[in-house]
Amino acid sequence: MSAVIARTRFSVLDRSRTRAGRPPAEALRDTVALAREAEALGYHRFWVSEHHGVPGVAGSAPTVLAAAVAAATRTVRVGTGGVMLPNHRPLVVAEQFGVLESLFPGRIDMGLGRSVGFTDGVRRALGRDKEAAGDFAAQLGELLGWFAGTFPTGVHARPAEGLRVPPFVLAMGEGARIAARAGLPMVIGDLRHRERMMRGIDEYRSLFRPSPWAAEPHVVISGTVAVAGTAEEARRLLVPEAWAAAYSRTHGTFPPLAPAEETEARVMTAKERDLYDSALTGHLAGTADQVADGLETVLKETGAAEVLVTTSTYDRAALLDSYRRLAALFAPGR
Repeated sequence: MSAVIARTRFSVLDRSRTRAGRPPAEALRDTVALAREAEALGYHRFWVSEHHGVPGVAGSAPTVLAAAVAAATRTVRVGTGGVMLPNHRPLVVAEQFGVLESLFPGRIDMGLGRSVGFTDGVRRALGRDKEAAGDFAAQLGELLGWFAGTFPTGVHARPAEGLRVPPFVLAMGEGARIAARAGLPMVIGDLRHRERMMRGIDEYRSLFRPSPWAAEPHVVISGTVAVAGTAEEARRLLVPEAWAAAYSRTHGTFPPLAPAEETEARVMTAKERDLYDSALTGHLAGTADQVADGLETVLKETGAAEVLVTTSTYDRAALLDSYRRLAALFAPGR
C-alpha cells in the first residue's frame, strides 16, 4: 500500500442525487444507507449537501439530513458540505449545529459554503441575491461568535454557546482567502482543475493565520473518484453525472440521473457532445492500481490531509462497489 495514501483520511460527500423514475424520498434513504456502508468501510467523515429547487437533488435541508445520518451511524463523523451561509441567519445555523452536537457529541462537522441559489427564482424565494456571497466573511465571523459567546447583542445561541463544532470552509478563489484569514480548515475542489486548485491551496497556505480552530493550514481536496474492475466500468460510473452536467449547461436545469446505457445510446447535439465528453475527463477513475497512482500524484502535489469523495451515479450497487474498492486502498483488510 502507498505510504502517502495510508496516511491520508478519506471521507464521503453524498449529494442525495435523484434517479430517473424514482422518488426523491428514495434518494434520501439511499444517502442514509450509504453512510452506514461508509462507516463500516472505514471512511472518516460522511457529509451531505445543500441545494434548493434543483430537480436532480433531494438534499435541500442538510442539517436535518445530517441528523438522520448521525442517528443511523455510531462512529463516522457527520457534517455538511456544506451549509450555504449566505442563505441563512448565522444564529439559526449556530442553533442547528448546537442541537446536532448536543445529540451526537464529538461527531459533528460544520462545513460552510458561500454559494447562493442556483437560479434567480431560487434566490428570490430565499430572499437573497448574487451579492449575498460578498458578506460571507462577516457571516462566518458572526457564526463562530455565537459558539464563542462573543456576539455583542446580549443574545445567546442555545445550545451552541460553549460547544466546539469544527468549522470547514468550502473554497475556491475568495473562499480560500477567507478560510486562511479566519484560520480554518479548507475544502477545495475539484480534482479536474488541478492548476486552479493548486493556486487556491498555495494562496490559502501563504495567507493562513493560526486560530483556536487550526494551528496550521489543513487542506481537504474533493472530487469524483471511481474505482472498478476495468477502466471502462469505472468510466461508465461517470456517465450519468456527465450527461446531467451537459444537460444543465444546454437546458438550464439539472436533471435526475439516468442509466448509463440510456445516455450512451442518446443522440446528442454537437454542443451536448462536447460538454458531455468534457464532463467525463479529468476525474480519478479506473482500476484500483490506476486510481492509486492518480491519488498518490495528487496527494503529493497538494499535500492534502484528506480526500472528500463526491462520486454519484445511477447504479447504486456499482457506486457502493467503487467505495469498497477505494477503501481497500487506504484500509486494506477492513
